[in-house]
Amino acid sequence: TAVTLLAGCGGDGAMGESDDVLLVFAAASLADAMEDLAVEFEATDDGTEVDINVAGSSSLREQILAGAPADVFAAASPEVLEPLRQAGEVSTPGVVFATNSLVVGVPSGNPGDVTGLESFTDGDLLLGACAPGVPCGDLAAEAFALAGIDPALDTEEPNVRALSAKIRSGDLDAGLVYITDVEASDGDVELLVLPEAAAVSNRYPAAVLDRTDDVDEAEAFVDFLLSEAGQRILVEHGFGGP
Repeated sequence: TAVTLLAGCGGDGAMGESDDVLLVFAAASLADAMEDLAVEFEATDDGTEVDINVAGSSSLREQILAGAPADVFAAASPEVLEPLRQAGEVSTPGVVFATNSLVVGVPSGNPGDVTGLESFTDGDLLLGACAPGVPCGDLAAEAFALAGIDPALDTEEPNVRALSAKIRSGDLDAGLVYITDVEASDGDVELLVLPEAAAVSNRYPAAVLDRTDDVDEAEAFVDFLLSEAGQRILVEHGFGGP
């Protein structure tokens, strides 16, 4: 079994060069879960290899619009898929297979003494969120708006994994990340729950690309995400159900 993480590139192989290779574009926050999902799918679907291209959802969408090969797109927000639908790249709005909650992430031990979302107005702290237009960035903006906070951000990262890495390294005192990023940090990132009034979460849709040469395998992978085995893996990585 081989699972290839292509980390934001379009992939080396051409689409359809083998009916046994399924190329899945996946949001950065899905990286760890997708590794396990791909391995499990390969074990239950004899002969199919799953390659995964991981990056921010908006970046992946632009790669697809530019002609990059892909069979399935698993995004961090339904809104990301709409331009693809309008461009005729997908024929459906996608199937929601998971949810994810936004939290305040701080380095282990919370050296900045961050107390919660209200700390994002403190200009003495190093603070981050995802960039506007990225699902985690749009979700952060929603949380700030609900809480009536004008954040003093020092950085806006292109995807949530880049933001989480800066928190883990101590380059930031806090950032708004997904709960799954805290789960994946092996204790290097601690979470502070958002206030109830500002609690927000994303829905993750998966869609089969119209350009795929193997609709059956692509649809089988999407179905697997919703299966008991697929949902078990997603829960293990901190995701909520659809």
